[in-house]
Amino acid sequence: MEKRNYKNTDLKVSLLGMGCMRLPRISPDKDDIDYDKAQEIIDYAYANGVNYFDTAYGYHSGKSELFVGHALKKYPRESFFLASKMPIWCAKEPADVEKIFYEQLEKCQTEYFDFYLFHSQNANNFKKCKEFGVYEFLSKMKAEGKIRHLGFSFHDKPEVLREICDTYTWDFAQIQLNYLDWEMQDAKQQYEILTEHGIPVIVMEPVRGGALASLCDESNEIFKAARPDKSVASWAIRYAATLPNVLTVLSGMSNMEQVVDNVGTMTNFEPLTEADYATIEKAVAVFREKNTVPCTGCRYCMDCPFGVDIPRMFALYNEYAIHKSERRYWEEYHNRPESERADKCKACGACMKQCPQHIQIPDKMKMIKELMEKFDQKFSK
Repeated sequence: MEKRNYKNTDLKVSLLGMGCMRLPRISPDKDDIDYDKAQEIIDYAYANGVNYFDTAYGYHSGKSELFVGHALKKYPRESFFLASKMPIWCAKEPADVEKIFYEQLEKCQTEYFDFYLFHSQNANNFKKCKEFGVYEFLSKMKAEGKIRHLGFSFHDKPEVLREICDTYTWDFAQIQLNYLDWEMQDAKQQYEILTEHGIPVIVMEPVRGGALASLCDESNEIFKAARPDKSVASWAIRYAATLPNVLTVLSGMSNMEQVVDNVGTMTNFEPLTEADYATIEKAVAVFREKNTVPCTGCRYCMDCPFGVDIPRMFALYNEYAIHKSERRYWEEYHNRPESERADKCKACGACMKQCPQHIQIPDKMKMIKELMEKFDQKFSK
């Protein structure tokens, strides 16, 4: 497993990090974790050199930290790096910050976090963090040894990132970075800002919630023609890992096939060549013609007050946008409960305040609704 030193220290972090946001579930409709399958994934990752494990207070509806604490308890604490995050939106008053932090330590069955983050920072969340004295409290926890490295994860515009970098001293930062978002979501500028500030980068969503594991048939063929021996997903993992200021690349692995593939990619790691970059550009150009919605399935937009399953609606639509199978899309849409469908959207805008991708969700729901009305006339006769 390829490892990179944290700054100028002897701490060696695995280039592949285990994201614990999309662990295998007992039921696809619930966030309950399948402990046996998830433990197999953790054990395989650990046995093959992965030593960075990333969880958060809200992952799997609060169950991820509990599982991670259970799963890693069997291993020597000094043999891995554990990361979690402060969800400022869960704090109603400053005192809640301390309560949440100590609850996380207890759930993770640990006395300290190696890497701890202000979760999902944007202009509003950062403002609340300042008002609640989060940096001051977490700096105290760092001084007491309960946090080893303090950073933040980020979802906003580059100018907000500059403000955050200039306001406090940070040990690291986590951003969404992949070859689609390099330009589309300003990942390039974000990476450069962090590099200018000497802040190591941790990458999230390198495969864009699984979307880059299979773009479309035409794009997939471009990748396969260039490297028949490699998966489509491996190109996205290598893209992020090739950047020199990247410390680790997080992948939310939900089955053994994914973890085996990703471990293989990061073992005897091959940085991208100029020819590889040209291959990616060619595949992306084809994919962009498919007119997909840039949803990663993170579910930050949920729960919708009117019951719409927003990520599911986008996933179904993107499948249609790529493959153009009208009847299949129509059937799968109507197989979903009526309460979860796009036509239940009331355009309240609550979801947009939480969307890291800044998707115009009500507009997209209206588009899906109108498309489905067209298909209803076509197929329900």
